[in-house]
Amino acid sequence: MTRSSKHELLRFTAMLAVLVFSVSVLTPPVHADKKKKKDEPAQPQANILDKIDFSKLVWPNPPAPPRLKYLNYFCCDKVKVESKKKSSWMDRMAGGETQNEKALDNPVFALWTPYGIAVDSKGNVYVADGKVGAIFIFNTETKDLTMIKNGSDARFGDIIGLAIDDSDRLFVSDTKFHRVVVFSKEHKIEGSITQGGLIDPAGMAIDNENRFLYVADAGLDQVLVYDADNLNLLRTIGTAGKKHTLTEEGQFSAPENVALDADNNLYVTDMFNNRVEVFDADGNFIRAWGKAGDRPGYFSRPKGIAIDSDGHVWVADAMQDILQCYTQDGHLLMWMGGHGLFPGQFRDVEGLYIDKNNRIFTSEQYPGRLQMFRYFTDDETRAELAKRKAAADKNSVKPATKPEEKTGAASQAAPASQTSSAAKPQQ
Repeated sequence: MTRSSKHELLRFTAMLAVLVFSVSVLTPPVHADKKKKKDEPAQPQANILDKIDFSKLVWPNPPAPPRLKYLNYFCCDKVKVESKKKSSWMDRMAGGETQNEKALDNPVFALWTPYGIAVDSKGNVYVADGKVGAIFIFNTETKDLTMIKNGSDARFGDIIGLAIDDSDRLFVSDTKFHRVVVFSKEHKIEGSITQGGLIDPAGMAIDNENRFLYVADAGLDQVLVYDADNLNLLRTIGTAGKKHTLTEEGQFSAPENVALDADNNLYVTDMFNNRVEVFDADGNFIRAWGKAGDRPGYFSRPKGIAIDSDGHVWVADAMQDILQCYTQDGHLLMWMGGHGLFPGQFRDVEGLYIDKNNRIFTSEQYPGRLQMFRYFTDDETRAELAKRKAAADKNSVKPATKPEEKTGAASQAAPASQTSSAAKPQQ
């Protein structure tokens, strides 16, 4: 089954589940009283989401200090509808603009199968959508949308991965045309990469210091390393042609995504081997960790990977629909998510990106959504714990006991104050 047919099958299943849920929840019972007063206005159906204050949605749960906070989501652009009045036959005869024509002037573009994510120097988030055949560019403050579209701006087949260097050059991997397309900061095509016999190029990362472009190719079972400036192939990591059968350390079975830490070490999600492998900037194997399982601390198709500002390794598990946070040597620190459509839940989470402003972005295939979270650093967490301790110490101070109250049996000692241990991602 091809990648596209799998997407269609899973999307149909997700839409069917949502439809069944909507009918079962929103449809009144058959025995409901249908009689209403004639003068009683119809009341709109309440939306449960409107009653939830998502601004306080954090992980882990209180009283632990937060390490992750939900901020927002993105799925389509905003379209202004000026009038709902239908144009008359006289307007059409006179050449007036119809409602359909107005809709064509302001089309709705919705995410369908978002995957790769990148952020430019202005803080705009880029999302590759192979089904739509476009790169969505969202302003995270206003949600305004611009696009790089197939046909008008470029020729795309099935775009998957994205990477942006420190000069805002954009790299786009295309699995159908087996290449990486390079755009200038003005979003004009300036080159393409095909060296190395790319088959299924997916996730990418750029080492701005050494000017390396890393491309994970799940079809080749390799990570290819290119010169990010002249686009020439420098070396490969892993062995091609083994059809996902290799399990030795330093080899891959369908590598999906890559990320770099502050020392420019390379982290690779080795999907079919359910592990993360680490290499230095010269391509030498350092370590590997992870094994197959269906609970936090294990992997069931690791895909997206990103490194936060404290050096913790975040992995998106597409099967479990969770984000897991690890130390660099594979010790689990915390996790969040689960199957669902609410904020902080996922349906086939695949893309993962952390920017310089400690924002975490995730992309889901179903229902086609980009979620944005705020990561709280180790320093911020320590400051919060110190603040809480100071407040607790202040509240624990009691007035001096009067002399006459000291007689008699000794009073029972108060229990020591307990400090909740946060599920903190600290090494």
